[in-house]
Amino acid sequence: MPDVTHPLTALLFFGVGIVVLILATESFLKGLVGVAALLGTSTFAITVVLSGLEAENVAVGVASGAEGVDSLALGTVFGGAVFLVCVALGLSALVFPLRVELPRPVLLVFLAAPIVAGIGVLSPTLQRPVGAALLVAFVLGMAGLLLFSRRHTFFESEALEEVEKERPSNIRCVMLTVVGLLGMIIGGELVAKGGGGLIGSLPLPPLLLGMVLAPAAIEFEEVIRQAVPTRAGHHEVAAGNTVGTMLYFVLFNFGLIALLTPVPVHPLVASFDWPFLVAVSSLATLFLWRGGISRWQGATLLVAYGAFAAGHVVLG
Repeated sequence: MPDVTHPLTALLFFGVGIVVLILATESFLKGLVGVAALLGTSTFAITVVLSGLEAENVAVGVASGAEGVDSLALGTVFGGAVFLVCVALGLSALVFPLRVELPRPVLLVFLAAPIVAGIGVLSPTLQRPVGAALLVAFVLGMAGLLLFSRRHTFFESEALEEVEKERPSNIRCVMLTVVGLLGMIIGGELVAKGGGGLIGSLPLPPLLLGMVLAPAAIEFEEVIRQAVPTRAGHHEVAAGNTVGTMLYFVLFNFGLIALLTPVPVHPLVASFDWPFLVAVSSLATLFLWRGGISRWQGATLLVAYGAFAAGHVVLG
């Protein structure tokens, strides 16, 4: 394995990962419409389950918890979720405004997930029963998302209609989806390793590194997962990625960390990181409730992330 702590190697990993992610996301999108039609469900529902899964986030979170690096373990949960809402959603909307009509119950699940995650930071150390409860909440939340979106007619763009008219065969759709999903995982891993190598040697406070810089490096591909579908007219896919990823971060990943590797909870996580996540998630929910994320709303979310990073510089 190359030494990713070397800046040039890390930068190479980061750049190659981005290219792989873009190509893989496009493959995933081409096959997703056909797979959704084959299963008789919406592309939103398929994206919630498949694209929302962040294998590298779960791996880093559990591994960090096992090694006792609590700042990074909890950073994959709260720092990753804040990055998802503020940067991935905000930056992509700043470039390609998001227009999608989500079912109201779906938005309520999206809003409730980070609030429910707060039960994990109520004690000085994560508790295994809480982890089990969060995993149950994840299953219920995902089931609710699939149920609520089943009969909903999403905003359909002209680009999406064109893709549906030219949809490949079912076998090719499945292959494109699987190849795209695998490519997204590989690309995400390359981006995470490269980004982690670039910031790993920096002399910074552990919580700033764990909550802000490391999650930004690990989850940078989320910006691409948001921007590429929106640019292509798949607004419901971008929205499905955001909603599904939120549940994976704050319920599934957090639940696994608490269940398998309980770590101490820094007071700042309970007093700053969790409330901040609830606040920006509420703001994003309000924007989505009105039919999408405009450019100025995306800029607002980016400014919020700046405040989050500044808060850790001052408080950490």
